[in-house]
Amino acid sequence: MAVLTIAREYGTGGKMIGRAVAEQMGYQYKDRKQIREDIGSEGKKWEEQVGSFDESLPNAWDRYKWHFRGYVTLNQYYILSYALKDNVVIMGRGGSFLLKNIPHVLRVRTTAPLDVRIHRVMEFEEIDSTAGANYLISKADQDMAGAVYMIYGGYWDDPKQYDIVFDTGKQTYDEVVAIIKEELLKKDKLRTEEAQKILALKVLAAKIKATIATDPTLYVKSLNLGFKEEGLVKYGLALQGVVNDKKDIKRVEEIVKSMAGSVPVDIDLQYRWHSRFGSWEFK
Repeated sequence: MAVLTIAREYGTGGKMIGRAVAEQMGYQYKDRKQIREDIGSEGKKWEEQVGSFDESLPNAWDRYKWHFRGYVTLNQYYILSYALKDNVVIMGRGGSFLLKNIPHVLRVRTTAPLDVRIHRVMEFEEIDSTAGANYLISKADQDMAGAVYMIYGGYWDDPKQYDIVFDTGKQTYDEVVAIIKEELLKKDKLRTEEAQKILALKVLAAKIKATIATDPTLYVKSLNLGFKEEGLVKYGLALQGVVNDKKDIKRVEEIVKSMAGSVPVDIDLQYRWHSRFGSWEFK
């Protein structure tokens, strides 16, 4: 079956809509809590890191540290893994951007006028003041938008990034759920063998990237792992990256080739040598 991703403005009922769709269609429901648990299963240090990054965005310095890169790659690996299994609702976490080019993924966003959202947040969170509710809404929206832009370079509130945008100030939750169910049935027809192969390659690439990014003994300054293409047929992976130490080139190549198995991989790694006079890149 098709996959549903939901990006929500805080206070628009996106979670309730996602849970209702999952329940009515027999889908799994994956949200922040589940992803945190799965990343935490990678080890205590990652359990601590995911808690830290979920509370606040990293500053300009921390975002380039290995543990943040590791957190991002693990987050992406698990979201892609959920999608590969089908029949799943993925709530937030940049899933709409990560799964953008998968044809059988329905990408939904929920919005509502601010006054409606304030009223809902006051009721749901049992807050007495509109100022307090407005603060929570502003902070949640800012954090979600900032995270998406930092990781994917896209605008979280851009309606062109989604298949459907619902205004839950005008439509009831039941109406939205009914429309989503119909659209998922349409999307399911696009779930082809080729689409699943592409998604499986994305999962493999994400797993390899996460393995490298979470290794504190490897300092990989940049790493891009994508598809090789021949005509319209995607048949393998292509790795490009920059390491800080020449000896790491061999280690990264060994990891990639071992994990890729029979999947062909083109590897193009460089190392960058630093000194007080500047830096140079070498093949």
